[in-house]
Amino acid sequence: MGFLKGLFGKKAPPPRQLNHPNDLQLGDMISMDDSFALPPQLRGQQLRVESINTYEFERKQQTEWVLKGHGNSNVFLSLDEDDETYLCLSIKINRAQVEQLFDLDAFSDIFEEDIQAILDLQGEAPEELSQWLAPQYHQVNYAQFGYFHRQDYRGQRPPQDEGLNRGDAFESYQLLDAEEDFAIDIEVYEGGETDVLLTQYRPLSDIREYWPGSN
Repeated sequence: MGFLKGLFGKKAPPPRQLNHPNDLQLGDMISMDDSFALPPQLRGQQLRVESINTYEFERKQQTEWVLKGHGNSNVFLSLDEDDETYLCLSIKINRAQVEQLFDLDAFSDIFEEDIQAILDLQGEAPEELSQWLAPQYHQVNYAQFGYFHRQDYRGQRPPQDEGLNRGDAFESYQLLDAEEDFAIDIEVYEGGETDVLLTQYRPLSDIREYWPGSN
């Protein structure tokens, strides 16, 4: 009888509670606010967590959630945690888009150690990028060294050996607008591969709903 009671009386585990970006796992989904303050890639969109990465710096780690909606492009989510917590939402742009948006001579100043670069938006931005941009940026970060890991290391330290698990070494550069609502984030990897991201900082309330995935 004890065996049968244990077999048929087993309760299903309670559903996972999800109400903060820090708790997002692979396969989870979020629904964004439909405010016109958000760009079209985010406005009213349902986004699914496709992968989770880790940025490792000397004194901190930062989790990155790679989100995908109905389009083909990814949205990258991280958190800016200081006195308050904000969503950092980013998209990558290619070299042709960089050339379209900024003067390349001014852009190259970002990588000069003795220059505090000022970057102005030139011309009219294409519609799909216009709400990701500010008119002017100033440099706040120069060549901060770190490692990029294609793995979720929340609550643990990434591998410290010199093998393949060490992650991809890179240097990061950042520019902010005057109100610190928008940023340009640049990552330069060994071999010269460079990622340029347009970032905006938004309140946590821009995520309206969370849905735990099946994993």
